Amino acid sequence: MRRLAALATMLLVVGFATGAFAHAALVAVEPASGSRLAAAPKAVELRFNEAVTPGAIRLIDGAGKARDDARVSASGETISVAMPPELPQGTAVVSYRVISQDGHPVAGSVIFSIGMPTGTRPPANTDNGLNVLIWLARVGLYLGLFVGVGGVFFARWVAWSMAGTTIARVALAIGLASAVGSLGLLGLDLLGLPPAALVTIAPWKVAFATSAGPAMLVAITAMLFALIALRGGWYARALALIAFVGVGMSLAMTGHAATAPPEALTRPAIFLHGLSVAFWIGALAPLAALVSKPLAAALPVVNRFSRLAVPVVGVLAFTGLALAIVQLERPSALVETRYGLILSIKLGLVLALLVLATLNRFRLTPALAGDHKAAPALKRSILLECAIALCILAVVAGWRFTPPPRTIVPETPLAIHIHTDKAMFQVLVSPGRAGVDDFVLQLMTGEAAPLAAKEVTLTLSLPERGIEPMERDALFGPDGYWHVRKVALPFAGRWHLRIDALVSDFEKVTLEDEFELAPL
Repeated sequence: MRRLAALATMLLVVGFATGAFAHAALVAVEPASGSRLAAAPKAVELRFNEAVTPGAIRLIDGAGKARDDARVSASGETISVAMPPELPQGTAVVSYRVISQDGHPVAGSVIFSIGMPTGTRPPANTDNGLNVLIWLARVGLYLGLFVGVGGVFFARWVAWSMAGTTIARVALAIGLASAVGSLGLLGLDLLGLPPAALVTIAPWKVAFATSAGPAMLVAITAMLFALIALRGGWYARALALIAFVGVGMSLAMTGHAATAPPEALTRPAIFLHGLSVAFWIGALAPLAALVSKPLAAALPVVNRFSRLAVPVVGVLAFTGLALAIVQLERPSALVETRYGLILSIKLGLVLALLVLATLNRFRLTPALAGDHKAAPALKRSILLECAIALCILAVVAGWRFTPPPRTIVPETPLAIHIHTDKAMFQVLVSPGRAGVDDFVLQLMTGEAAPLAAKEVTLTLSLPERGIEPMERDALFGPDGYWHVRKVALPFAGRWHLRIDALVSDFEKVTLEDEFELAPL
């Protein structure tokens, strides 16, 4: 027992020794993406909303050549990319892939032009099927934790029978392989490497350095303990309990939900949520096997599980609701974001699962006591629960590829500065991408004093795509700025902008410039 206690203590220490983790988002770039510069900047600085670790930072210069002489340094939330000397004229691209503190990669590109823009484009985002492998590994890991460990816990602590544990054994084998594979695939994703690089040390090293590394070690340990518990012995029940606790701990150590503030709420919530899922889903396969046996053996176990499942479902619903509120922040995110859509699908499947569970609890289980012919109907219902549960695991694995709404930072508007001796105009284009944009115009004199105007007109054109000049009247707002809202800009490219400010009946100030509109 001392050895078991030591192993349990080790799990606790590893599980709760991690720091505060969240999901990173780019909040500022200097020089601003889309800038047109007279000379090359000394460095490009990327500032995030939390501390990040550089994964893969690449520079493509104005001649379209990939450069390997850019120096990258990191300090807290800021990553600085020192530009090599004598960058050629044209459009340069800095693509970044950094490691968020929750262990997930954050990728993107920023562009700037030295002199006249050229056709340099950000590198294509090709994962070579990596995302599919990551998703499959995540589903396999869930099978090992929920079906495997949960099934062993049910067998040792609820059923007191090993009936139906063959499925748990298979799930544990799949889960162990998936856990190991998940680490390597995470490393590939963080570094932007192809699958062939899995045989090198780099992806494994970087994966273990993230919060997912210790979490996966706890998950592997829990599944190994569950496998040993299947073999029997005086220690089997203790190992099954430790493994069961390890499921919640591994989930509470990393990921979007577990690392959301306030962590005093979210970490315990995901811990309890994970245990509840493992208890419920882990019981399904053994229950389906038990109801096929003589009634005297199956009925006590079914009744025992039915009583225990009620508070477990309550904890599952309460913690799930709390985590959803933290992650979504607003109800509209359920339909406006990919994360919310996945959650909506999950909720629909969970509702179907609850309907079946209610049917089993209040109709089929009582019927089993009076009529052994009710067993096939109960078994079919449990098998249907199994199918729905697998669908839920497959859907939830998709959260790996989409950030929760709480982490989405509004895009920084595209800033345009036009300055002559007579006037100075500052223009903000939001979001600064092809589609529908809003313009905010700040008019000033050459000495930076406010410039009073009677009327202001914004004219936009994109000659390279055959879009002729289109005029829009600006409206003066209570904030002291001129606004042009909901301007349709269908194409990315180098747009021409002209602002005509009617200062008096006899004087008009006109300033012109160009700006690079990013693709949608």
